[in-house]
Amino acid sequence: MNPILPPAAVPLPDAEPTTAELDVIDTEMPLVRAEVELLDVEIALLDRVPTELDLRRWRRHLGRVLDARRDLTNRANGHSEVIA
Repeated sequence: MNPILPPAAVPLPDAEPTTAELDVIDTEMPLVRAEVELLDVEIALLDRVPTELDLRRWRRHLGRVLDARRDLTNRANGHSEVIA
């Protein structure tokens, strides 16, 4: 009986990320940071009535998420300049 071997394309669980994978992570990190900051704001607002200052803070962080998504999309589509 032949043992079942994983396909060669599947990385081993303890394998280190490749340089290409690290580059992708590095490229997406501004979006990840912006989403985490927005989540922090939303968590803070769960247990209280938001004030005008809270709403401004939430809108500011939402804008950062949208900006990071736009920049990532533009970069993926080959645009070097920011298209607003």
